[in-house]
Parts: sequence; structure tokens; C-alpha cells
Amino acid sequence: MDFYIVLGLERAATVGDIKRAYKRLARRFHPDINPGDRMAAAQFRQIAEAYETLVDPDRRRRYDSAGHPSSSEPITYGFEGFDFSVSVSGASAPTFGDLFADVIGQREARRQEGTPVRGADLHQTLDLSFEDAMLGGTRGITVTRQEHCRTCKGLGRMHTAEARCGQCQGTGVMKSTRGHMVFSRPCGACDGSGRKRQTKCPTCSGQQIETRSEPLSVGIPAGLADGARIRVPGKGHVGRSGGENGDLYITVHVQPHPTFRREGDDLHVVVPLAIHEAALGAKIDVPAFGGTSRLRVPPGTQSGQRFRLHERGVVSSRNGRRGDLIVEVKLVLPKLLDERSKELLREFGKINREDVRK
Repeated sequence: MDFYIVLGLERAATVGDIKRAYKRLARRFHPDINPGDRMAAAQFRQIAEAYETLVDPDRRRRYDSAGHPSSSEPITYGFEGFDFSVSVSGASAPTFGDLFADVIGQREARRQEGTPVRGADLHQTLDLSFEDAMLGGTRGITVTRQEHCRTCKGLGRMHTAEARCGQCQGTGVMKSTRGHMVFSRPCGACDGSGRKRQTKCPTCSGQQIETRSEPLSVGIPAGLADGARIRVPGKGHVGRSGGENGDLYITVHVQPHPTFRREGDDLHVVVPLAIHEAALGAKIDVPAFGGTSRLRVPPGTQSGQRFRLHERGVVSSRNGRRGDLIVEVKLVLPKLLDERSKELLREFGKINREDVRK
């Protein structure tokens, strides 16, 4: 019996192909769908055996090299025959689907047991003031994460004195009935040995992990923008069965500044400018991050005009270069004018008769 032919697959089929083929054939040949059909039941047993062999990488490798199932692999389930001394009926009677799903589920669980599993990543937010984001530094946070159980050292089990398995009463076999038909499978509690040498860890219930809070000191690079993410390697949930830890990702929320507006690595600021400064030109002090800068305003400057001061912006967190400071001037009229000022403005208007609205 060629298992690839049974499932209708090529020898290069992937695990996903094998699972899809099994589901398709199970819907066709399952005993619950074909009650009383012995041929369908026999066909389904072949399908189940082919699936269990090919879906397991180690068994498939041995099958491909030997051309037949390995004799060292124990049969996961078996049809024991008929027992007319017992009968299971009603809603509590297990279906064939229940029996085989339980068997295949246990096989899959045993196959995955011991496989390294990477821990999940953790995500957290951090609020920073505008100044802290620009200057950088360190911040202390508390992270609640899954760590190896301290009781069992992350094994999920603890050694105990050897004793008879109470689940199967030392037989190593669990039996299930469907009507008068009896099925057997290895006991999941003792792996079919009939003896128990280990027990689940009472602290983590066999999950290998426990949840603990841990204080961390996180480095904040200078120049972080709102929405930036900081990655802290290995500070996510712990991996299982030797898998690597996940990472911690911190999303930064930067508070807005009352004076500066950031665009990329440039800072923008609006500076009031008097009429005579705009008309005649001037040198004025403008606010810059961490101090002030000197700006030369040329004569005839218009309201809304922008000037660039190089390298007075934000230090880039990517390449360490500094952005620019963009200064936008806004003309401001005096609130009150005395008669002398009004007379001068009237004279100015007579001399300069240009229609500015035109």
C-alpha cells in the first residue's frame, strides 16, 4: 500500500497538501458518513494511517527511505473487535469522528511537544515631552511578561516517585466503545507505559511559564518623532521548549510644543515682525530649540515669508544629522497709534501710492 497513492498525492507534497487531502477523503469515507459500509471503513483506516505517517516529518522520512511504515512506531489506535457485553448509546456515545479526532489530536500534540516555539512580541506605549524626545536619555518602565516557571525551571513537569498510572490502571491502554465495537489507544497520561514517573508542575499546570512584572531601563535615542517605535530585543514573552524570546516594541507618543512644530527633522516657528523692521530690514533674535538664534531680515520682507537657519533643527535618530529651523515672519501692527505716528503713515501713503490689492 503506497501512502501517497492512498491520499492521491505526489511525493513532493507539502504538509498543507497532506492535511487538505486527508480532510477531503475523510469527508468521503468516514464511517459516520457511510454507516454499515465495511469497505468505506477499511478505506478510512488506510487513509488515517497514511495521514499519520506522512504528516509526521520523522515518520515520513523513514517511510520514504524504507518504502513501508517503520515497525518501531507504535500504532496509535486499533480496532479491538466486538464486545456484546457492553453497549454505548444515546448522546454520550462517542462517534467515529470523536475517536479518530482524539487520536490524531494526541499524535499531533506529541509531535509538537519539544518543538521550539518563539515567544510572542509585546507592545507598549510611552509618553514623552517634546524636550525629552529631542534630547533623548533613559526612561524606566515596568513590563508584565511571561517568564520560565521558577518551580519547574520551564520544563512544565516535575519528577515523582514511579507509580501505576491511575488513568489507565497500569495497562497503558485506554478503550472506547461505539455500540458493540471496541477501540483502543495508548493512554495519554503515561504515554502508553502504564507507569507515571512525572507529574505536571503545580505552579504553571504544565504550561512551562508564569507571568511576572519586570522593571526595565529603556534608552531613548535623541530626535524621536511621534509614533516612532523602539525595539528591545528578547524582552517579549519567553519562548517555549528552547525557543527564543519575543521582542518588546515601545511606541512613543510625543507631546506637542507650544512654540515649535516639527516636520521631519526640521523645526518650524512663527515670529512676529514689526512694520518698520520688515520695511527697513533688521537683525532679530528668534527662538531655537535650546536657546535663540540671530536672523537677518532683509528690507521689504513680506508677511508669511520664510527663512531657513541651517542645522538648528532636530538631530535625526536615523543618521545623526541635524535638521534646519524654518522661521516664518508675521507682520504685526501696533495696537495704538499716536497722532505723530498717524501723520507719518499718511505721509508714507502719499509717497507710496502703489495699489497693494492690485
